[in-house]
Amino acid sequence: MNILVTGAEGFIGKNLVAELYNQGYKNIFQYTRKTSKELLDDYCQKADFVFHLAGVNRPINKSEFMSGNYGFTSELIILLKKHQNTCPILTTSSIQAELENPYGISKKAGENVLFHYEKDTGANVLIYRLPNVFGKWCKPNYNSVVATFCHNIAHDHPIQVKDPNRMLNLVYIDDVINELIDALNGRETAHGDFCKVPIEHEKTLGEIAELTYSFKQCRKDKSIPDMSDPFIKKLYSTYLSYIPKNQFSYDLKMNIDDRGSFTEFIRTIDTGQVSVNVSKPGITKGNHWHHTKNEKFLVVSGRGVIRFRKYGSEEIIEYFVSGDKMEVVDIPTGYTHNIENIGNTDMVTIMWANEMFDKDNPDTYHLEV
Repeated sequence: MNILVTGAEGFIGKNLVAELYNQGYKNIFQYTRKTSKELLDDYCQKADFVFHLAGVNRPINKSEFMSGNYGFTSELIILLKKHQNTCPILTTSSIQAELENPYGISKKAGENVLFHYEKDTGANVLIYRLPNVFGKWCKPNYNSVVATFCHNIAHDHPIQVKDPNRMLNLVYIDDVINELIDALNGRETAHGDFCKVPIEHEKTLGEIAELTYSFKQCRKDKSIPDMSDPFIKKLYSTYLSYIPKNQFSYDLKMNIDDRGSFTEFIRTIDTGQVSVNVSKPGITKGNHWHHTKNEKFLVVSGRGVIRFRKYGSEEIIEYFVSGDKMEVVDIPTGYTHNIENIGNTDMVTIMWANEMFDKDNPDTYHLEV
């Protein structure tokens, strides 16, 4: 299958081309501003499907709106007609096509020429009036408020929120790409005369700004955003794509003593926290129990033994653990427990607790195993 993608180096085009290759499509004709007219003519002759994503949204001169959005669409149709190629055409328009501004008027004109083409030739035309699209690879400080917020906050630059209550309708780039590929396979989501991305999010500017600032704070308090919220999950992934190249890593506080170290890695409100415990040879840590707090231990390096004794009992239960065999050991409530390094090297244990440590209510009581 020969697939023509115009605007292949743009935000949506770049993501689409990458996923088409991921899914095994090989013959992808990528049209950009650098592509010659002769090569575009060849593409229009051979194409079995056209993703028309090229357009102008931030020109120097307002007249470029019409030439870039209406004019190039007309040129594309002329070439397809020249070769009597009536393959399906999918184009990304904008919800601004409903507005009387230069950009909206030019997008509306581009839509109309495609509708006339469909009527004249019988070709299948799919028009998506997209709202605000956000995700990785979108150009900041250009025409996307989400990209601008993510980039500027990640780089410690200021942002402007003139109206925090302004509501935005947003679609995430992965959801857009999934819908476009569904359309390629005849499973488009129809919406009257147009098509739409079925998964949308409505958020205020204030909410987006607050969430983005919270992502930056996550590194300082070792927290993870609420990944159960679809929008937060998508926005956080977007934010991470704008982190400066020299700031991918960040330090953790290691609590070090002569026994080894203990370092908190991740803290979450609803799924507890993860820590890394390093014990030197012969060292025993623990000897405490919990009412409700529960944990999981995973030794990833070295050798050790985890001992348990039920409160009020004299029976000692032992679990021998090693980095050579990955196994998780649950720490049940009501059992005092400890972990001893019985090897000759440092023992490294990943420890998960079901709640963040609260110094005012630690639910941790000393008791020798």
